[in-house]
Amino acid sequence: MTGPLEGIKVLDISTILAGPLVAQILGDFGAEVIKIEHPTRPDGMRGHGLDKDGHPLWWTMVSRNKRTMTLNLGNEQGAEIFRRLVADADVVVENFRPGTLERWGLGYDVLSADNPGLILLRVTGFGQTGPYSKRPAFGTLVESMSGFAHLTGPADGPPTLPAFGLADSLAGIAGSSAVSMALLHRTNNGGKGQVIDLDLLSPIMTAVGPGIIYADQLGIDLERTGNRSSNNAPRNLYKTSDGFWLAISTSANSIAERVLRLVGHAEVIDEPWFATGRERAAHADLLDGYVGGWIGDRTRDEVVAEFEKAGAAVAPVYKPSELLDDPQVNAIEMVTTVEDEDLGPVRMQNVMWRMGESPGSIRHTGRAHGADTDEVLAELGCSADSIEELHRSGVV
Repeated sequence: MTGPLEGIKVLDISTILAGPLVAQILGDFGAEVIKIEHPTRPDGMRGHGLDKDGHPLWWTMVSRNKRTMTLNLGNEQGAEIFRRLVADADVVVENFRPGTLERWGLGYDVLSADNPGLILLRVTGFGQTGPYSKRPAFGTLVESMSGFAHLTGPADGPPTLPAFGLADSLAGIAGSSAVSMALLHRTNNGGKGQVIDLDLLSPIMTAVGPGIIYADQLGIDLERTGNRSSNNAPRNLYKTSDGFWLAISTSANSIAERVLRLVGHAEVIDEPWFATGRERAAHADLLDGYVGGWIGDRTRDEVVAEFEKAGAAVAPVYKPSELLDDPQVNAIEMVTTVEDEDLGPVRMQNVMWRMGESPGSIRHTGRAHGADTDEVLAELGCSADSIEELHRSGVV
């Protein structure tokens, strides 16, 4: 088996990150994924990030396990071919503005008439309905709206946006979960498909935490605290004597006690305020002084070894290159090597979880624009002459 989704067929007509990541995860766990791009306007992901010798590296990762074909969905003949592809598909992933598929005659009413079991995942910035539904939106905008930017950055500095596609990535992971639930629902309910309306804002709002219920019930908005937490202390980044940064967290009281014993200040453990993370956070200056001073006198390796011996929680601030050499990452293969036809062996993040009975796998890296078009059309029953005409007329 190639994974628990073996036998599931996914058509990925989405672009940039959230939708393609959904399809990547489904493909990682065995689904057959066909990536469909416009013949002359390929997915913008191909131009995102760095490349090597003209080969886009991010694309190589996020489009792994997908066959690629070109098809103009806005063309009448292209729409007809897409309906033929949908007829035996299980999932379609799209992220056009609401109403776009309907304008092309490819709304769920049409597609589900051909295939009642179809699951249509619709990814947008703000959902299919509501006053913002027609707005163009990217992850940056919802990272700003979600409360994430408001809480991120130095306490006395401006809000801070992430340097990577956080909102899109969270939505991509959430979308793969939603599709799995819809597949289970279909199995348990007579094969009936459904539409999934996934907006980018909801997953990151959930990830940001309890701010909504705090605002509703207490009338307060949490403020930026830098690397500290309002929920526990010591919790911060601390610099070692050899210039490295280490992260400490003490969400559990027992860990906080171990840390303070380790750094030579067991006396604070008996203070009444030490009993809860929230009260410790009110004494963060004191605790950071104790912990930061102790760490600042030692090298990274010394600190990590002492923390491990004491059963306390610590982790280094890594660059990606350091992840490649981490013994835990390598022991459980969080990073794996995949052969690429242009780049040769490349290392990338492995499938995100390990399943004992039906593990996923990376079977190939991202493919060239339209690399599998002719093969997919031939599987639909198109003759060589008709495929050549489709190319000539710009349908594919």
